[in-house]
Amino acid sequence: MKQFEANFDGLVGPTHNYAGLSFGNVASKSNANAVSNPKQAALQGLQKMKALADMGMVQGVLAPQERPDIYALRRLGFSGSDGDVMQQAYKEAPHIFLACCSASSMWTANAATVSPSGDTRDGKIHFTPANLTNKYHRSLEPQVTGNILKATFADPDHFSHHQHLPDNEHFGDEGAANHTRFCQEYGGKGVELFVFGRYAFDESKPAPKKYPARHTFEACEAVARLHGLSEDNVVFAQQNPDVIDAGVFHNDVIAVGNQNVLFYHQQAFLNTSKMKAEILRKFGSDDFHFIEVPDNEVSVSDAVKTYLFNTQVIRLPNGNMAIIAPKECENNAAVAAYLAKLVTLNTPIKEVHYFDVKQSMQNGGGPACLRLRVAMTDKEQTKVNPNTFINDSSYDKLCTWVNKHYRDELHVADLIDPQLLIESRTALDELTQILGYGSVYPFQI
Repeated sequence: MKQFEANFDGLVGPTHNYAGLSFGNVASKSNANAVSNPKQAALQGLQKMKALADMGMVQGVLAPQERPDIYALRRLGFSGSDGDVMQQAYKEAPHIFLACCSASSMWTANAATVSPSGDTRDGKIHFTPANLTNKYHRSLEPQVTGNILKATFADPDHFSHHQHLPDNEHFGDEGAANHTRFCQEYGGKGVELFVFGRYAFDESKPAPKKYPARHTFEACEAVARLHGLSEDNVVFAQQNPDVIDAGVFHNDVIAVGNQNVLFYHQQAFLNTSKMKAEILRKFGSDDFHFIEVPDNEVSVSDAVKTYLFNTQVIRLPNGNMAIIAPKECENNAAVAAYLAKLVTLNTPIKEVHYFDVKQSMQNGGGPACLRLRVAMTDKEQTKVNPNTFINDSSYDKLCTWVNKHYRDELHVADLIDPQLLIESRTALDELTQILGYGSVYPFQI
């Protein structure tokens, strides 16, 4: 039985824009109101997907969400035609309007937490959409995210879908951005690492002081229970509050793992030695590599600016591991020097591949933010919606679709144009047909 890890990347939506909505996300805030290029952003994402497919990886795509979210605006009291709703909201509550225009669903690392069948009690792959309750613009996503995941992983004999956790700050859940999995074989039993920023019910415990800790310990426990995980294949670890205050809003900005590798910054975790000991004990093998990047080689600031740890660590068909990094890593002297040294060390990571994902980086997300990892067997792969896999044919079809429907440039003021909403809905309606989704969006054409 073949076992592997598939990556499902989020497709950038036709209203991709920079609104600077995420307090604590330095890149997002610093590029607020910049002119965006939706077409270039979508094509950059597709090029990365196709490149990984060409490397022999199993690569899929997940659809974007409709924006502006007219239904959210109507719930908040704006009324009239869709055009009236947008004009009224932009005039009376511009911050709410921009939140309802967010392009953030492109970062599918936040879409859900996924537990493979090798870990779960019932032997199914489990999905729980993240509630993303800490940010209003992201809290709009879970319902449609769940619809898209169900349309992609539809077979109930192999996939189990849960409702997102309660929309309450005590159960703030940021999905796979704070979750990684270690295993010897992708289809076998693994160790799932859940990372949190604070304890919601114990204010005496350490927590950041400047920026919010979006993910709670209680949310980690809840997802582990929902997925039927046992105590011996779960590790809970707290992020270092100081690095959250330095702009590390998710763990995948300061650490990334794959199989028998955890690649992380020296300052990433609150109690690193305890976490390492628990991982080793539960992993069941000494063949594990903790790759700790020291402060004196790469600062937290450089790690955040380049998204060194918001890279993908993948296992290539030739057996080597490779890092999929943004160009920003290559252009930073300290980070580039570290990565050049890393591939010479005695670890499974032997290659680094750089990609241009600038449109995503400027909005606060690197290569790892763009993908949701799903470990599966070849039998489970046959149960996935086949239209969602990237190959020569689907890549060409999606590029044609982007070039047909997306604008080259988008200014913030363009978001109130009713014609843009029509263009977006027309594009998404056609996309559901390309991907064979059925009905996942609330609008009708």
